Amino acid sequence: MSSRERILGRVRRALSDVSGEDAPIERTYLREHGDRTVEETVELLAENLADYRAIVHRCTTADLPATLAGMLAARGAKTVLVPPGLDPSWLTEAGADQVPDRAGSTPHELDRIDSVVTACAVAIAETGTIVLDGSPDQGRRRITLVPDHHICVVRVPDQVVSSVPQGLERLDPVRPLTWISGPSATSDIELDRVEGVHGPRTLEVVLVADQTSAEVNS
Repeated sequence: MSSRERILGRVRRALSDVSGEDAPIERTYLREHGDRTVEETVELLAENLADYRAIVHRCTTADLPATLAGMLAARGAKTVLVPPGLDPSWLTEAGADQVPDRAGSTPHELDRIDSVVTACAVAIAETGTIVLDGSPDQGRRRITLVPDHHICVVRVPDQVVSSVPQGLERLDPVRPLTWISGPSATSDIELDRVEGVHGPRTLEVVLVADQTSAEVNS
């Protein structure tokens, strides 16, 4: 008798008294923690983003071009990487040279880019997480991992969910998902936090609401 046959024999004996028609185990996991309003969910997202040392901005859709231009100017960015599907109106007031996302760009070329601006697929309030799925307004994964400064625009409240299960329902599992909770950082060595190890050193998130939503929240 081979080792394989011996092991399979033991498994069969161990399962000899187990019915093949056992009822499935039901797991009643919570879909979210607490009962929050839309406004409270957005506030929680902002708090958790800041807790992860992301820089959070708020503006209306009409003010977004000026907001992005001011952020790039404050950073001193001379070049900004632009995904192919990014709304062109977002950067109409930016003074930085806009560099298109090209498949042929080398890591060294991307490393010389000052900033990158993208949209997102969904933002999860309970974990302070931004998820990118490689859609045209977000670009390929590497453009948000190599440049040192990432600006991510989140439309609120449409793209904001409370919990991870709710976020997963909006995502396509076959797409290249990138989950971002704050700027890249590690504390593996002597528990000293080091930022920019495997991604952007600085993450800025712009929570954008249309004029009506902003007036209601105010």
